[in-house]
Amino acid sequence: MKTKGFSMRTNDQSNIIQSSYLGIEFGSTRIKACLTAADGQVLAIGIYDWENKLVDGHWSYSLDDVRAGLAGSYNDLANHVELEYGSRPTGFAGIGVSAMMHGLIALDKQDELLVPFRTWRDTYTGEAAAELTELLQQNMPLRWSTSHLYQGILDGEDYIASLGSFTTLAGWVHFQLTGEKVLGVGDASGMFPIDSATVDYDADRLAKADELFAKKTQIAPLKTLLPRVLKAGENAGHLTEAGARLLDPTGTLKPGVPLCPPEGDAGTGMVATNAVRQRTGNVSAGTSIFSMAVLEHPLSHLHTEIDLVTTPSGDPVAMVHCNNGASELGVWVDMLAEVAEAFGVTLSSKDEAYKTILGQAFKASPDAGGVLAYGFVSGEPVVGAADGRPVVARAPEARLTLPNLVRAQLYSVFAALASGSKILEGEGVAIDFMNGHGGIFKTEGVAQQVLADALETPIRVSDSAGEGGAWGIALLAAYLDAEPGESLPDFLDNKIFAQVSVTTALPNAEGVAGFKDFLERFTAALPIQDTASSVIAP
Repeated sequence: MKTKGFSMRTNDQSNIIQSSYLGIEFGSTRIKACLTAADGQVLAIGIYDWENKLVDGHWSYSLDDVRAGLAGSYNDLANHVELEYGSRPTGFAGIGVSAMMHGLIALDKQDELLVPFRTWRDTYTGEAAAELTELLQQNMPLRWSTSHLYQGILDGEDYIASLGSFTTLAGWVHFQLTGEKVLGVGDASGMFPIDSATVDYDADRLAKADELFAKKTQIAPLKTLLPRVLKAGENAGHLTEAGARLLDPTGTLKPGVPLCPPEGDAGTGMVATNAVRQRTGNVSAGTSIFSMAVLEHPLSHLHTEIDLVTTPSGDPVAMVHCNNGASELGVWVDMLAEVAEAFGVTLSSKDEAYKTILGQAFKASPDAGGVLAYGFVSGEPVVGAADGRPVVARAPEARLTLPNLVRAQLYSVFAALASGSKILEGEGVAIDFMNGHGGIFKTEGVAQQVLADALETPIRVSDSAGEGGAWGIALLAAYLDAEPGESLPDFLDNKIFAQVSVTTALPNAEGVAGFKDFLERFTAALPIQDTASSVIAP
């Protein structure tokens, strides 16, 4: 899937935009706006870079930055549209908003923010998550919204007494644009457990949580505090006058555009990789990394390493979510590019740097020569690391070469994910293939092959893999106009992915053996993380 260049001309340029779909996703390091045609063809892209900050000990983004990023990414896209089509957009066929899943945005009864937005990276909720997991007999991860809320109750935080509602980042942005407190079921499943039969919050578990909370504090029933759940294809409101001004302060964009249910990045990743049918799954690799496997049957046991979420249509999904993805790998690529420049070699682009440096992994020993790497920028609950410190270590006899270092860093990206995925194998979860998704897969064949070896599963990467969740939420906006009764999997198969080219990497026996050796050393040496965290100040 290639972005259309800025050379296309038609006799009805404004109609092209009016009939297109806008998706905006708030990622960890950048906000991306994506405009697509009804067939999924990308028409324009807009980018706005941002970073999270530690605020009072919590990872956060200010809502002022959210507003600025929303308008900034849209303005970048609108400028490209004006350059290509001669004018800024006045409307679209549909809009969708996506963002990092989970975390907590707590609002009072006047919809004002009570405490700074707490993101998925926060790991202070251990007591609450453990107690809720035991009570509900479903894994309640540290980053889930209700885990944050209950930890606030346990800690006696002042904001609980004033709570009027709580939501995710995607839900809050959607509320700003439409005035509707709703959430797509995929994102809602990261707030509180979902009953896939009703495509709503699990009523029995809500009752248990309400009873527990009432013993600790005076608080309204959870159902009244949570956003209303919608599934893919349902109308989630329309762009208000205030929402249009927030998105486009120039006043060119008009209100009235329909919006699809806001979703989390996990759901949009599934859509962007066409992994919403049973026996399919995807791996989304960015600042964090997670895999999604659409289940044929419920898991037989409670596993704290596995999150039970849903597709945007409400079908059950097993999710292995790791806080740390490719961030540390990116730091090493940047540093090695600086080394090249110190020797007088200037790389033409970051893509060239990744292609050149990651390609070294194919020259490495399958086990990375004994080199060990942890790309933990933050805590990693899947492997029991409470806090994160990036570490490279080796025994004296290990072979520290550039290829081995690069392969170790690549292995580190997928190591925690592979640990969690072993549990699904034990549960008999059958996956025919996984789809790779995210910028790391733009370097052809490298991360794709490493992941195939790590998971011992065929990994497919389409030429749309780099488009990301902004494209995925734009497709969900387009699904608002699907044929009556057309399922989301059929819509994606027939309307979007029929002409998309795919490459498949099969597990390589030598690579599989090398990764297993690395993972054994990685697991055995995990106490390094505890020591590093205790002696290296954040």
